[in-house]
Amino acid sequence: VRVLQCHPSWSAVAPSWLTATSASQAQASSHLSLQSSWDYRHIVPCNFCIFCKDRINKLEKAVAAAHTFFVGNPEHMEMRQNLDYYQTMSGVKEADFKDLETQPHMQEFRLGVRLYSEEQPQEAVPHLEAALQEYFVAYEECRALCEGPYDYDGYNYLEYNADLFQAITDHYIQVLSCKQNCVTELASHPSREKPFEDFLPSHYNYLQFAYYNIGNYTQAVECAKTYLLFFPNDEVMSQNLAYYAAMLGEEHTRSIGPRESAKEYRQRSLLEKELLFFAYDVFGIPFVDPVSEGTGAGRESERETAVRISQEIGNLMKEIETLVEEKTKESLDVSRLTREGGPLLYEGISLTMNSKLLNGSQRVVMDGVISDHECQELQRLTNVAATSGDGYRGQTSPHTPNEKFYGVTVFKALKLGQEGRVPLQSAHLYYNVTEKVRRIMESYFRLDTPLYFSYSHLVCRTAIEEVQAERKDDSHPVHVDNCILNAETLVCVKEPPAYTFRDYSAILYLNGDFDGGNFYFTELDAKTVTAEVQPQCGRAVGFSSGTENPHGVKAVTRGQRCAIALWFTLDPRHSERDRVQADDLVKMLFSPEEMDLSQEQPLDAQQGPPEPAQGSLSGSELKPKDEL
Repeated sequence: VRVLQCHPSWSAVAPSWLTATSASQAQASSHLSLQSSWDYRHIVPCNFCIFCKDRINKLEKAVAAAHTFFVGNPEHMEMRQNLDYYQTMSGVKEADFKDLETQPHMQEFRLGVRLYSEEQPQEAVPHLEAALQEYFVAYEECRALCEGPYDYDGYNYLEYNADLFQAITDHYIQVLSCKQNCVTELASHPSREKPFEDFLPSHYNYLQFAYYNIGNYTQAVECAKTYLLFFPNDEVMSQNLAYYAAMLGEEHTRSIGPRESAKEYRQRSLLEKELLFFAYDVFGIPFVDPVSEGTGAGRESERETAVRISQEIGNLMKEIETLVEEKTKESLDVSRLTREGGPLLYEGISLTMNSKLLNGSQRVVMDGVISDHECQELQRLTNVAATSGDGYRGQTSPHTPNEKFYGVTVFKALKLGQEGRVPLQSAHLYYNVTEKVRRIMESYFRLDTPLYFSYSHLVCRTAIEEVQAERKDDSHPVHVDNCILNAETLVCVKEPPAYTFRDYSAILYLNGDFDGGNFYFTELDAKTVTAEVQPQCGRAVGFSSGTENPHGVKAVTRGQRCAIALWFTLDPRHSERDRVQADDLVKMLFSPEEMDLSQEQPLDAQQGPPEPAQGSLSGSELKPKDEL
């Protein structure tokens, strides 16, 4: 490692304390960055070096030492006066004013850029290529310095307490962070307040133009493609590449790839970044990417800054984000409230209750979504295809020990139909009904973006007769679909293990011939009931999945309650994998005509907003607390 070039020449006359200290600093902990140790290891010894060399009449080296110190301390007036004095002395040449601490890769780069700026591309190329070679050498040296004992940051080791695995994790993440910071270290120069921006990619940018100017289009293409590794969406470079393709031909241009050294460098860097971001997400160990290289199709804005934040700042930022999210959510809720009430799309469906009648926001109850015959067919499918505990990680009574849960997903039903174990048309009906509900939800709530299935489940809850007498629990306790509800504090925390990506929910009932099992909305206290819905065939309840709609299911005390439960997301990244597989299977098993909801074509979307039904309701009457 190049620590101090002026050291050998002045060690004979320098005090022992200075020599010893410099030597020990050269072997200091690997986590002392090149930049952070610059002031002492480099500048202070060189300042003393000037005095030593001046006194022993080594003028040439004194000038170089003075210039080196001044590069790192341009505001140092005394050194400026020394340099002005040296310039007046006989025997001092312009070449003597050199920076002894310039790293080879930086020296070659600056020289190459200067020659390029002076329109000497032929002379600039070898220096820029040499800068690249020296850069990768220095990069490996810097990474090697990161391998060392754990840096406790002063006396923090006195308070550090971790088990073996945590200690290994902390140390490994620290080493990876140090290695990632080498990019910043190598782009830094004492004469600059900030590192060169996009330092490594800029080498390929300059080389691309230099090779173009000297007529070496093959090398220009190679450098252009290498630059695009780092910035794949750069329009100017993409245009340059298109120009080269016109010059050399498409086939020849395609045969030229980016440089392997850059590909390997970037791949390793991206893999390390993924590990560091994973450590941030899982362990809370902060990492902010010093360079925007991209960890996928694009970069996330919160990872663009190059400042390493502490854990306290990270926690503060999370709190701020939560507050902003809540405020945004409040504004969004008002917007949604004024927009709901779109067409129900299909003939025979009636609006039974809207948000106003349900004493909330983003709520709806519809009847006639499916016919009695379809309800019976789907119930039969459940009883034949459903598995005990399916959809609940095998738990037969996931929410209460007083009921048994049986369920089947869309994809599983279609697979069973393909195998001939259940009627295929029944499985297809299940698929089509879920798609029908999705379309209705999109239309009624007037959503600008499509809904994607997050999870779909045909499930029956059956009361266990022997344990119903003294029963006081719910079939499903009050909860919120996309956050963890704390009813005592009236707070709902939107973080895992909650399904934070869920935006809308719907329940389509298949029967009503049982006791109990009513669906109900509450306030955040989970006690104040705002509306209650009595299940019946073809009735659907739809609502947004956030804190505005806490809900639960009352105990099923006799019989079996069957329904299709659906959760939707506006984020395609969280689209249900089973649904994608189900879509593919339907395309394989059915013709395009059969795939459509051919018997039920949607009505004209321009029809007016639906109005809630008047008078008594099928299967129930309006009750004081808006029970259905």
